[in-house]
This record gives sequence, C-alpha cells and structure tokens, in this order.
Amino acid sequence: MKNVLLLFLISINLNYLAQSKKAVEIKIEKDEYWWAGLSSLGNQTPYTNQTNFSFDLYGDNKGNQAQPLLLSSKGRYVWSEDPIKYSFSDGLLTVTSKTGEILTGQEGDNLKSVYNYVSNKFFPSNGEIPDELLFTHPQYNTWIELMYDQNENDILKYAQSIIDNGYPPGVLMIDDNWQEDYGTWEFSSKRFKNPKAMIAKLHKMGFKVMMWVCPFVSADSQDFRQLAADGMLLLDKERTQDILWANTRNKAAVIRWWNGASACLDLSNPKAMKWFKDKLDYLIKEYGVDGFKFDAGDAQFYKGGIISFNKSIPNDHTRYFAELGLNYPLNEYRASWKMAGLPLAQRLRDKNHGWGDLRKLIPDQMSQSVMGYAYTCPDMIGGGQYTSFLKASTIDEELIVRSAQVHALMPMMQFSVAPWRVLTSEKYKQICLDMAKLHLKFGEHILKLAKEASKTGEPIVKPMELAFPGNGYEMIKDQFVLGNDIIVAPVVTKETYSRNVILPKGRWIDELGKKYRGGKTIEIEVPIERLPYFKKMK
Repeated sequence: MKNVLLLFLISINLNYLAQSKKAVEIKIEKDEYWWAGLSSLGNQTPYTNQTNFSFDLYGDNKGNQAQPLLLSSKGRYVWSEDPIKYSFSDGLLTVTSKTGEILTGQEGDNLKSVYNYVSNKFFPSNGEIPDELLFTHPQYNTWIELMYDQNENDILKYAQSIIDNGYPPGVLMIDDNWQEDYGTWEFSSKRFKNPKAMIAKLHKMGFKVMMWVCPFVSADSQDFRQLAADGMLLLDKERTQDILWANTRNKAAVIRWWNGASACLDLSNPKAMKWFKDKLDYLIKEYGVDGFKFDAGDAQFYKGGIISFNKSIPNDHTRYFAELGLNYPLNEYRASWKMAGLPLAQRLRDKNHGWGDLRKLIPDQMSQSVMGYAYTCPDMIGGGQYTSFLKASTIDEELIVRSAQVHALMPMMQFSVAPWRVLTSEKYKQICLDMAKLHLKFGEHILKLAKEASKTGEPIVKPMELAFPGNGYEMIKDQFVLGNDIIVAPVVTKETYSRNVILPKGRWIDELGKKYRGGKTIEIEVPIERLPYFKKMK
C-alpha cells in the first residue's frame, strides 16, 4: 500500500501538478523562451518576457499546420484539445479558449524533456509513416512550370526534362487544374488525351504520381447539384433559416477562397467523406494514380454562418479533411489541425521568391518539429508563390541555389521551378543537381529517422535547443539538427560567403573532412557551392 501511494505521489510531482482551467495566466521568467503551435509564424519564435504578441487559433491556422500547444525552455507547457488564444504582454502569457479546457504543467526543466512528455501524452505517433519515396528521393511539382495550364504534353515534357538533366526520379505532383472542375475529379478531356497512358509512362520513367485535390465544389456543376440534393455540402445558415429558401435545395454555403467562390463538401458527414474517398479511389483504380496532394481545408474557410451535418467548430473541418489523407500513404498537406504524430506529409505554406522568406524556412520548419509534425517539407525550392516567377527578370539565381541547399538535408526536398530552365549559370545548375544527389545519398538515413519518429515521436529535424537543451541555443534560427548528431548550417543571406556556426561540446567533423572541438562558435568559409554540415564523432 505504501508503494502504491509513493508511485502516485511521484506521478503527480513529475507533471508539476498539471491543472485544467478555462483560462490561465503564466508569469514568464527572465531567461525563459516559449514556442507556440503555429508553423507559419515559427520565424517569430521563441517568445520571451519582452514579447508583445497575440494570436487566436480559433478558425485560423495561418495557412499552415497548427496545434493548441505552447512549450517553454523551462519545461513548462500549455495544451488544450480545443483552439486557444495566447497573448504575450508585459511579461505575462495569457491563454484562453472559447470551447475547451486548458491544461498546464511542467515536465523537467528544458525544451527536450517537456517535448518528450507532451508528444507521448497528447499526440503519440502511431507507428506509421507516409510513403517512403517522399523521404528518400527529391520530389517534383508541376505548379511553377505549368501553373493553371496542367496538360498531358507539358507534364510529360517536365518529367522527361528531370531525367534528361540527371535528376533522380521521385514523386511527381500534378497540381491544380488537371481536373474537369472543382469537385469533378476526372481528368479534363481538353487537356488530357490519354491520362492512363500518361501515368503509365511516368511510372516507367521511375515516378510515382500524385494529383492535387481540394474540398471545394464548383457551383452550378452537375456534381454540385447532386451533392446538394444528397445533403453532402456545407449549408448557409441564413438561407437555411430564411423561409424563402426553406423548401429548396439551394441552401449550400458559398465560400470565398483563392480560386473564387465555391460550395464545400461537408466532411463531418460520413456520406460526404465516403463520396470523396470513392472519387479518389477511382482515380487510383482507373488511372494508376499513386496518391494525392490535399490543398485548402484551412480553418478560416469555415468561419461564420456555416452549418454542418455534425456540430463542428471551424478547426474541426480542417481536421476532417486531413483525416481523409490517412487512407493514402502518398499524401501531402499544407493546412492541418492537431494531426501531429500521424503519417501525413506536411509542407510549409507557399513562400515568396525572396531572401526574407528564405530565412523563414528553417525556423518555420523547426516550429513544425516542436509541434510534433515530424514528416515535413520546407515549401518548394526557390519559393512556391507562382507570381514570383512571372517575369524572368525577377528571378534571383543565387537564391535558388541557396534554397536548394536549405532543402537538401531536410526530411523532404521539393523542386517545382526547373533549375535547368531558369538558371543561366552552368555552375549554379550543377550545384542544384548536386543538392538533389546529396538528398538521395542521405535518403536511407532520413528514412531511418522517419521510422524512428513513428515510434518515439522524436522529430527528424530539430532546432538546436531541442537537440542540445540548456546551452543557450534558443535563438539560433539559421542552423538545424538532422537526427541527433548532424548539424546543418546553410547560408540564407545574399552574397554571403562566410558564416558562424555554433557547435555543442564534443568532437565534430565537417563534410570536407575537417575536425573541430565543440563547445564554441567557429567561423567558416561558405562559397556558393558549399552546404556545410557537421557530424558528431564518437
């Protein structure tokens, strides 16, 4: 009996008397740093007692992965099963929730100890990973090269140019506008003469093929009319309550998004979820499609005046859409809510083709890791915002090279703009190819780390403070750790050919074979062709 009581007391102590409340206020210590659950603002973290910032996760995932989580370098945490609003002001962290309880506590005294605790308790990994090819080989996306003109001839030309320029085949993503219409998930007969033969040819070239999809349905289409009649679309609250519309089927909500105004599947309804899955399964069976890029699904699309089959908050709809992807190992998401620990590939939101956005890649990716998203991709090389590439004169060749270097040792590496087309320098072309081959070289190691993450919850890449806690590494945003023993230090500023690298204690060897004793900051030369990385020696 005494032993049982002792174990009970220990369990209470280990979690620092975790408390559940509707609102909490935490005094931030002078040397305490906080990370918040929003990957697209990772570049702003960590927050301190000098920070003045507020964000409400209810109905807003800021275009990327979100998690109702805050973690501290002192081992403290905040968690809720519902969206939270967090505010840093005057040395205080205030957290509230409109819909749920807030849990606070402490585990250990550093970021690593508290991360390990919350990841196992609140979002444990399920032992599965996305398709292995996403990790072992570079990915290619047709978006920047073809934009809204996705068509059979140019897709095959893009794929062939990948091979002709010496790049290893991998996953090929066919992006938006391959389909007849939003919600009509059939190849456009105007742009694809024989899609089945096209995919067979891509397979023969060594590619796996993913298709872009979204939850929206074009109004006035045949699919829209049928889905509305069958009650599988989200409804407009005002029209549903208005007597003029009470006896009609035209109650579907019309949602504004980046491609216009559309109806939207109500994925809280099992019938709608099955309808969507059946359409995707048909593409796999009929054409040989291997997987899907699931786009949109952002929580803000579901705010205000929406009625669904099951009572839901906006964030729930983001989660419903993400749950669909669990049926397909070859997947990609940009918007997610509370899906950490699950086998979904998570890409950072589209970045502009600029040095400021390039500098966001590492801290945003590290934010994904601290939130528990292990299977991650840092947007497209050079930026995924297609408007940045409309004029050749605005393309910065050095930026594309340094971007490829940032990607090379991340869990995933994705090309879209073709380096062999936009780069005029043969040297720069070769560097991008070398980075693709470097990722291929590390592919099995990255895959091993992904499999470990599926069991332990430990991210594949980590911020320095998570990998080596308690050394004052909280503010390092331009280097990261692959696994636990490889420090990667890309260049993320223009016309920069030297940089400082912080090495923890121990003996290290760089990619050139030079050895270093750690526990200090070193200065190294970084010519344009170099991606510095350092492996810890045993």
